[in-house]
Amino acid sequence: MSQKLLIRDLTLRDGQQSLFATRMRQEQIDRVLPFYKDANFYAMEVWGGAVPDSVMRYLNENPWTRLQTIKKAVGDVSKLTALSRGRNLFGYTPYTDEIIDGFCNNAITSGLGIMRIFDALNDINNVKSTIKYVKQHGGIADCAVCYTIDPEYKKASFFKALISGAKRPKPVFTDEYFVNKAVQLEKEGADMITIKDMSGLIPPMRVAKLVSAFKKALKVPVDFHTHSTPGYGLAAVLSSIMAGADIVDTNIWNFAGGPAAPAVELIYLFTKKLGIEMDVNMEAVAKINQELYTIRQELADVDAGKHFPKPFNPLTDTVPANVDALFDKAIAACKKGSEAELVSICHEIEEYFGFPAPNELVKNAQIPGGMYTNMVAQLKALKSEDILEDAMKLIPQVRMDAGLPPLVTPTSQIVGAQAVNCAMDLKKGSAMYTNVSNQFISLVKGEYGETPIPIKPEFREKICGHKDEREFDTSNYKMQPNPVLENFGGVKLAENEEEVLLLELFPMVAKGYLTGIKKAAWEAKKASEPKTEKKVEAAPKAEKKVVGKKITVPMPGKVLQYLVQPGDKVEKDQPVAILEAMKMENSITSSHAGYVNNLFAEEGDTVAADATLLDIVDAPLSAPKAEAGDSKSAAPKADVKTKAVTVPMPGKILDIQVSTGDKVSKGQVVIILEAMKMENSITCDFAGTVNDIFVNVGDTVAADAKVLDLIQ
Repeated sequence: MSQKLLIRDLTLRDGQQSLFATRMRQEQIDRVLPFYKDANFYAMEVWGGAVPDSVMRYLNENPWTRLQTIKKAVGDVSKLTALSRGRNLFGYTPYTDEIIDGFCNNAITSGLGIMRIFDALNDINNVKSTIKYVKQHGGIADCAVCYTIDPEYKKASFFKALISGAKRPKPVFTDEYFVNKAVQLEKEGADMITIKDMSGLIPPMRVAKLVSAFKKALKVPVDFHTHSTPGYGLAAVLSSIMAGADIVDTNIWNFAGGPAAPAVELIYLFTKKLGIEMDVNMEAVAKINQELYTIRQELADVDAGKHFPKPFNPLTDTVPANVDALFDKAIAACKKGSEAELVSICHEIEEYFGFPAPNELVKNAQIPGGMYTNMVAQLKALKSEDILEDAMKLIPQVRMDAGLPPLVTPTSQIVGAQAVNCAMDLKKGSAMYTNVSNQFISLVKGEYGETPIPIKPEFREKICGHKDEREFDTSNYKMQPNPVLENFGGVKLAENEEEVLLLELFPMVAKGYLTGIKKAAWEAKKASEPKTEKKVEAAPKAEKKVVGKKITVPMPGKVLQYLVQPGDKVEKDQPVAILEAMKMENSITSSHAGYVNNLFAEEGDTVAADATLLDIVDAPLSAPKAEAGDSKSAAPKADVKTKAVTVPMPGKILDIQVSTGDKVSKGQVVIILEAMKMENSITCDFAGTVNDIFVNVGDTVAADAKVLDLIQ
């Protein structure tokens, strides 16, 4: 048994991401950093994951500044850690070595000490380049093996039809599978190995076996990472410690439990009884925790748990004798391998201290908690909650068909969205996989890497049109455009390597963020220049009058985006704008069908409750200008016999790949539709010539909406 236990604190990354959707502002981070300098954690996970995206998207802050600020405050006391997805970094696309090299170099230069590298398929080839460049630039390569389990076929209604007359599939995710992956990663240069249980599904006795096996097979330190959602978290961490784990991941009290990792304070109490040294300054931890209580109150509007544990400081508060005895009983149960007893006792401990009870839905679904809640939220947005149960039942089959990928970002989202697509297909009487996302096609094609089990060639041909596996070709990678912003002083959108990397890794989010900061800098410069006396009379603006039915906002907020423009036809309940309120995005829908007359606010404006955003009239008051490729606003066509192309699900038009007059072949892609955060290629079931296009890029459309028609 290890005599010293190292702690990696997750509070400022995974902790706040699990509980508050990564909404901690820099000024909130700054308030706890002086105490972190004294806390003496082995490592602090502060970056990667959703942090770089979220701080730009929701907080208008610079991700590089966050990392650099924490490094400046903490120094070398704790190693700063980030999470990345191997060659995918933070996105769905495999990047070139040039970008991976630049990213690792800038991250380590900015203060990163440890890069935790994982691949959603546990494909070793996908992490080799990141290991290489992290070590080359002086960082520690922490390679994660993603823990997952084989599907529970007995619970799936499709099982008999799927393998009728065949033997039950051999288990894939055995102890040997995980140990072999760890050994391969060590050979590739991993400085440490993490057992990454992203779903919190690993039972305590299983983790004890894995940790013991890893310690025998490896020379590098072993870390254990889990979540508390399904109820194994605390028992599993205790079991890993007693099996000899070198490092465990925890959160500080007020950011612990529920969707997050177990509390470091509870682990401290266990280590005291076990006689294991935990070299953490718990006085400093108590000061951090006191500040976290205030910060969590400030984040109440985005708090997923809304469940504060009872106040507790292990250095000053006395634990009642009956509760103290539970810690001894848990240790005894762990030693004798009594798993059910150990889990039950740990639940009693967590219940006494006020941590959330296990989420039985997530536990029974055997999928990550974030994947489940994401499916629920998106189905609500699509007004299709009724297919949730069917989609959940289809997840095992979709996983098997796609090569049994572990369910972690991004494969959890890809599999979950495809299960929803399949449920919608079946509900309409169509065959499964009638509609597939582009990301699912890429997964089946082989662009994400090697899946745990081979994908059947017949299935690949059905989805991709060819039987052979085809890897992603990074030689065709094109850098994001970096235009000169003439309106803001002629500066480039991305002016240095850090900004170029943001643009590459987060194209849409970084474009908006960088444009905003260039605009602000330009306006500040103009404001500081001497004002001239010359006055130019501006032409009076035409006053916009409400002549139709008002579409108002139900709450005060900021107009993030209009989804329609004057002259556009809208249906009742169609989303017309995105309003940010209480730091959340809200879709504003039209309460009437008709045509958009006027927009009464600008994107970026702050509006009061009940403010009018736009008005809807029964017919356009003036014909909108026709633009190239915009046949929706073109002059009416002659009366011809046409056939319509529709979309199978609600979503947003990302791209229109044909123009009026184009000849279209049967099976040709004509529209790219975003649904459930996945890109879906909409194909034409018949040949013809494009007669009219009824949508624009950016439009939100309902299921079965007509997007274009063809002359046959």
